[in-house]
Amino acid sequence: MKIEPARTSDISELTIPANESLQGRTILVTGAGDGIGKAAAQTFARSGATVILLGRTQSKLEAVYDAIARENLPEAIIHPLDLAIAGSEDYDVLGRSIMEQFPALDGLLHNASELGALGPIQYCAPESWMKLMQININAVFLLTRALLPALQRSEDARILFTSSSVGRKGRAYWGAYAVSKFATEGLMQVLAEELADTTNIRANSINPGATRTGMRHAAYPAENPLSLPTAQSLMPAYLYLLQPASQHLHGQTINIRTLLTELPELQATAN
Repeated sequence: MKIEPARTSDISELTIPANESLQGRTILVTGAGDGIGKAAAQTFARSGATVILLGRTQSKLEAVYDAIARENLPEAIIHPLDLAIAGSEDYDVLGRSIMEQFPALDGLLHNASELGALGPIQYCAPESWMKLMQININAVFLLTRALLPALQRSEDARILFTSSSVGRKGRAYWGAYAVSKFATEGLMQVLAEELADTTNIRANSINPGATRTGMRHAAYPAENPLSLPTAQSLMPAYLYLLQPASQHLHGQTINIRTLLTELPELQATAN
């Protein structure tokens, strides 16, 4: 199965100047149609990467594709996939397609997640629990497993797992979402140890913190979204984590806000 390019719609402009720090690299972003995933995909494209846009809603992916095309950036690739129902063969087909079409996969950003219903575990419907685990952790495992051969071809690859503060310290009523993020942290740590001495892949988990996204609004409907930083404002840190300068970071639990404050010093040291 060939991964097909896609088509047409509207989207906001990026705030990070274009550069060539990811020139020639291929990066896959899940949940690329909205929020942080959309901002990351655009940012990586503006930095020279060919971005594979993976998400459930084709129209949203097409909007991101069109925004990238309007700036005459490297042509993006669309791959619609519903993580709630995709099976292992769907991921294996994607992995084989990437191996056939690209020299290597240089980056994988696991961004897609589902919040699910918040409340006491006692009242969590089993089917809701299972669906959320399928999206937030089983799909992450299946996609990572399928893409590791392509990532191993890269001279300097990255896997970024998206976690949360409730996946590092349990919090009442966050139920399946929090448990899935604890599992995400564990998957990253185990994989990082396995990859450390045998590959050029670096794996880390990232906590974006409170951000102006639809998921945040669903969790905190009374909160003023204008009080929160935008997804675009986080992108310097996301970009850094895909660049060669971050090669020393491996098996780390990274808070994006903390990294943003450290970036000027890190970039000065690199230069």
